[in-house]
Amino acid sequence: MQENQSVKLEFIALMASLMSIVALAIDAILPAMSAIGVSVNSVDSNNNQLLITMIFLGLGVGQLLFGPLSDSLGRKPMVYIGFSIFVIASVVCVLSPTLEWMIFGRVLQGIGLAAPRTIAIAIIRDMYKGDYMARIMSFITTFFILVPVIAPVMGKFILNFYHWKGIFYIQIIMAFLVCFWFWKRQPETLKPEHKITFNKRLFIDGFKELLKHKITLGFTIISGFISGVFIVYLSASQIIFEKQYGLVDEFPYIFAGLAIGVGLSTFLNGSLVMRLGMWRLSFIALVIFSLNALLYVLLFWNSENPTLVVILAFMAIQFSTIGFIFGNIRAIAMESIGHIAGIGAAITGFISTMMAVPIANFIGGFINSTALPLFIGFSVFGAFSVFIFLRMQVLRNNEIQVIHAIK
Repeated sequence: MQENQSVKLEFIALMASLMSIVALAIDAILPAMSAIGVSVNSVDSNNNQLLITMIFLGLGVGQLLFGPLSDSLGRKPMVYIGFSIFVIASVVCVLSPTLEWMIFGRVLQGIGLAAPRTIAIAIIRDMYKGDYMARIMSFITTFFILVPVIAPVMGKFILNFYHWKGIFYIQIIMAFLVCFWFWKRQPETLKPEHKITFNKRLFIDGFKELLKHKITLGFTIISGFISGVFIVYLSASQIIFEKQYGLVDEFPYIFAGLAIGVGLSTFLNGSLVMRLGMWRLSFIALVIFSLNALLYVLLFWNSENPTLVVILAFMAIQFSTIGFIFGNIRAIAMESIGHIAGIGAAITGFISTMMAVPIANFIGGFINSTALPLFIGFSVFGAFSVFIFLRMQVLRNNEIQVIHAIK
């Protein structure tokens, strides 16, 4: 395992590509939500949000399958199986006659994409640890963020000149290309001596092991809170900008601009995390995340949306903090469970996703005439996250004191 060694640019790009298919599947259809709704006989914007949120349900369930199997059979076979399921699911989406069938296809897409997403994290944990792992995660996320910048614009282009089904065809092509690249260039990282026999007790034993690591559980809960309210933005952004502000043609570019802000902060995090540490950086970001949202709520409580410039300014600050949160929180959660990286990534990912989906569906149902419910969600769950973080900091300090006392 490497703690302070140079990493190949190709490795960063490949891991980012494995994760980016998820972003492509989510973000590319955003400009086409209304068109898809018409095709599947659904005109309710809140119901159409399920096309975004339910793919996360599949991601959560899929992680429980592919994570432990990767600890038993290896990382690479799981990626091939996952991409195969994704291709089948994409065909289901293209052929869907109703919203229910489309939602089924999206859940199945999520299950398939759970493999490359989970295995990428496990591979990174196989090779790196500590603040250096957080740094690698930041650089990978920076590449990954390029997809949300490009995907909505690409989706809008396909929608204008072809049909929304073309978006799914592009996803299939990209999945084949990334899978081929992974097959040719990425060696297996699970060492034979670290393989765990797959059996019915694997989940139980893995969960029991996780319960021993309270800091991992604490940061998994934080990840669930922040992911939940972020998914609200992903699913409701089309309603906010197209319906509430009337920016149908401009929406993909607004979405891309906010995504660039996340990418820049994520890249900056990759440089700062080695100096300040992932704990300090993520805590500062969580505090700003919460206070910025609270300020918006106080200013625009029981009022109409502010001007576009104002809401974009608040959103830019909000999402810039995301770049300092996700990679670091994930790295902290995985830090103490490297010995069960596959099942650990699966269970923690499952817990955070199962928390995030109901949070997103609940808050998303209130976003009709204003964006206020989104910022209420940011402020409330941001405050919960700060409280849990402070509690985890106390536990960490106690653990450090015990270690020093033993020495």
